[in-house]
Amino acid sequence: MNITFDIDALRAIVAGTDLRSFARAAAQLGRSQSAVSMQLKKLEQQAGTQLFVRKGRTLVATDAGEALVAYARRIIALNDEAALALGATATTATVRLGLPQDFFEDVMPATLSAYSRMHPGVHVEVLAGPNHVLAEEVRAGRLDAAIAFCPESSSGSGGELIGKLPMRWMAHKSFVFDSLIDQIPLVLFDHPCLFRQSALTALEKAGKRWRVAVTTPSLPGIWAALRSNLGLAVRTEHGMPEGVQCSGEKFGLPKLPAISLKLLRSSSASPAAQDLCDLLEQETIRLVAPG
Repeated sequence: MNITFDIDALRAIVAGTDLRSFARAAAQLGRSQSAVSMQLKKLEQQAGTQLFVRKGRTLVATDAGEALVAYARRIIALNDEAALALGATATTATVRLGLPQDFFEDVMPATLSAYSRMHPGVHVEVLAGPNHVLAEEVRAGRLDAAIAFCPESSSGSGGELIGKLPMRWMAHKSFVFDSLIDQIPLVLFDHPCLFRQSALTALEKAGKRWRVAVTTPSLPGIWAALRSNLGLAVRTEHGMPEGVQCSGEKFGLPKLPAISLKLLRSSSASPAAQDLCDLLEQETIRLVAPG
């Protein structure tokens, strides 16, 4: 006998996984917690195995649960895509995009603009986040596509290489300090961060003295600290604001390696999400890593 999973129940487990709470999922879906619990119980009966286990106050997916959630994302995406194509009333299809803050001013709007022309009825969710978070979200199927910075030596770690960008020491053009006397003041992203790691490794190898002047989780925070002459930062030249300049040679700082930029695709991406992946790659190559 063929098993037919209820699509509303599949929506519930996807929402519960993404929100990390079935109570919040019930509120988002406009259902009672007991209704969602019954849907989860029915899915487990159909699957013949436990899909979620309780850890503390939360429910965590088992291996079988993770597999079903991955399939559920594809089933829901295809269902909603078909409904939209046929003009039927349905929940708006959603695709999910992630990228570092470096690309919010150009790559993101160019990608969204091109995608809206291709899929005018699809809702796009955008997440900005650290590279390791973006990679994990894609791996777990919570993002369909992302671009992320990776170490230059990570050729075998997955993802499609878009290009390699040189990392640079940066400071405001009016920034001054005596590298022979003063510790190098650094403006850094919160840990973990590839740019932070590269800066500290290079300084340690060169025997340079340094101190952390500012830490922030925000790229605008980095640029604001540089404009305030609070120190030096390491970034790529992409999106470098006016008044900030490459300053490694000026202050005798050690050379930095390049950093790889990769496209990450979810293995459960729907055809509409695959189109998003392709456009993201095209726009990133065009705007960030031409040639």
